[in-house]
Amino acid sequence: MLTGNQAAAWGAFLSRVQVVSAYPITPQTTVIETLADLTARADWPNRFVNVESEHSAMAVCIGASYGGVRTFTATSSQGLALMHELLHWAAGGRLPVVLVDVNRAMAPGWSIWTDQQDSLSQRDTGWAQFYCSSVQDILDHVILAFRMAEEASVPVMVVEDAFVLSHTAEAVSLPAPAEVDRFLPPRRPAFSLDVEKPRAFGGLLGPDWYQEVRKDLHESLLRLGDAAPRIYGEWERLTGRSYAPVEAWGVEDADVVLLTSGAVSSTAREVVATLRARRKRVGLVQVRMFRPFPGERLREVLRGVPKVAVLDRNCSFGHHGIFHQELKSALYSMEAAERPRIYGYVLGLGGRDVGPRALQEVVRLTEVREAPEPETTWIGAVLPEGPEQEHEEGVR
Repeated sequence: MLTGNQAAAWGAFLSRVQVVSAYPITPQTTVIETLADLTARADWPNRFVNVESEHSAMAVCIGASYGGVRTFTATSSQGLALMHELLHWAAGGRLPVVLVDVNRAMAPGWSIWTDQQDSLSQRDTGWAQFYCSSVQDILDHVILAFRMAEEASVPVMVVEDAFVLSHTAEAVSLPAPAEVDRFLPPRRPAFSLDVEKPRAFGGLLGPDWYQEVRKDLHESLLRLGDAAPRIYGEWERLTGRSYAPVEAWGVEDADVVLLTSGAVSSTAREVVATLRARRKRVGLVQVRMFRPFPGERLREVLRGVPKVAVLDRNCSFGHHGIFHQELKSALYSMEAAERPRIYGYVLGLGGRDVGPRALQEVVRLTEVREAPEPETTWIGAVLPEGPEQEHEEGVR
C-alpha cells in the first residue's frame, strides 16, 4: 500500500534518479520526505540538494541536467508558479527534467486542496504534461516520464490530485528494479558540461535563429506524442499494465460522452457503468496526455458522437475551462456533420468534492440541452446568503 506521494517517490527511486532538489510545500512534502529516505540508502551515487525556494530547486535541476545526470523535483501551487521562469529555461535548454506537480488550488484565497489551475497555468512553457487517475498510474508515469523525456529531450510534468491521490493509500505493484533498468537505461545525453569540450548553453540567439530553435522544441513535443503509444506498449509488455494518451469507454453507441482528466476519471468510470446499466447511452473519454495535446486521437474517438460534456477542474478566467477550449480547438477542423456539440462544465475547484451525483447532473444537463450554453456552466457554485451575497453583487 502506498499513497500517491509515496508512489511518486518510488517511481523516481526506481528510475535511479541522481540529483533531487525541492522545497517543501503542502501537499507535495511527503514526496520529497519519502525520496530522501530512499535515496539515502541507494547503491548508486546521488545528491539530495536542499534549497531555499522552488525557483532554486528548478535551477539546481537545470544545472544537474546540463551535467548529464537524471534529475527530479516536485512541487505544488504557488511553488510551481515560483518556478515559472525556469520552466521555460528547462524546456528551452532541452533538458529531460521530471517534475511531479501535486495539483493544488492557487491563492488567494488560500487553499491547500486540489484543482488543476497550477499545472495548466504552465501549459505553454514547453513541458509535456500527464494527468494521473490512480496511485499506480503515478508510480508508473514517473518512470515513463524519464523514458519519454530522455528520448525526446524535453522536460515532463507528472500531475496528481492533492489529497485525493497524494495522501490516499492504494494497493500498488512495484516493478522489479531489474525490469525498470531494462526499460530505462542510464541517461546518455547528446551533450553535457565538459571542461575539456567547452560549449555555450542558453546563449544569445538572434532573430535569424530563434524561431528555428522554438520550432524544434515544438516538433520535439509532437514527436513525444507520437512515441508515447510505442513506449506505453513496451511498458505493458514489461508489467502487464496498459496506458494510452487518450482512453475511451462506451463511446461507440453513446449519446453523451464525458471528457475528464485526473482522479475525477475514476469516479466517472463508475458513474458511466451505473448509467449504462440503466440503459443510458453514456460514454467516457479520459485525457491522460495534455501536452502535447492528442488532437488527432480525440478526433478519431469522438467522430460522430452527438454530445461531449467536458469536466474542467480549472478555469481560464474570462473564457472557459481549459480542457473545453483545447477540445474545441482540436475538433474545429472536423466536418460539421461529424463534429460533436461540446458542453463545458467547471466544477471541483479548491478541493470541492466531485462525486457521482455531480457527474450525473452533468449528464442530465447535457441530455436536456439541445445546444451548448454560450457560457461555461458552473456546477455547485452558489452565492452565500446575507452580507456576503450583497458584497458579491456589489462587486459585480
